[in-house]
Amino acid sequence: MIDWHLIGLSFVTVFLSELGDKSQLAAIALSGRSQAPRSVFFGTASALILTSLIGALAGGAVAKFLPTKLLKIIAAVGFAVLAIKLLFFDDKESESE
Repeated sequence: MIDWHLIGLSFVTVFLSELGDKSQLAAIALSGRSQAPRSVFFGTASALILTSLIGALAGGAVAKFLPTKLLKIIAAVGFAVLAIKLLFFDDKESESE
C-alpha cells in the first residue's frame, strides 16, 4: 500500500532542501554551457534519484538495528556539531584565499 502522506512529506522535504544547493548550481552551470539542457536535466535528475534510493535503502537497513529515536538523536547531534563548527571555528582555508 502506498503512503501518499509520506510521499508528499518526502517530496517537500527534499525539494526544499535541494533549492539553491551545490547540485542545483552545478546543473545551472552545466546547462548554461551545454546545447542540450534536457540531457543535463535527465542526468541530474537520475543522480538525485539514485542518491535518494541509496539513502532510503541505507536508512531502512540502519533502522532495523537502531531505534528511530536514537537515529534522530544522532542526526540532531551531528547537525548541531556541524552548525557550531561553521559558526564558531575559523576555516584556515577561507582565510588564505
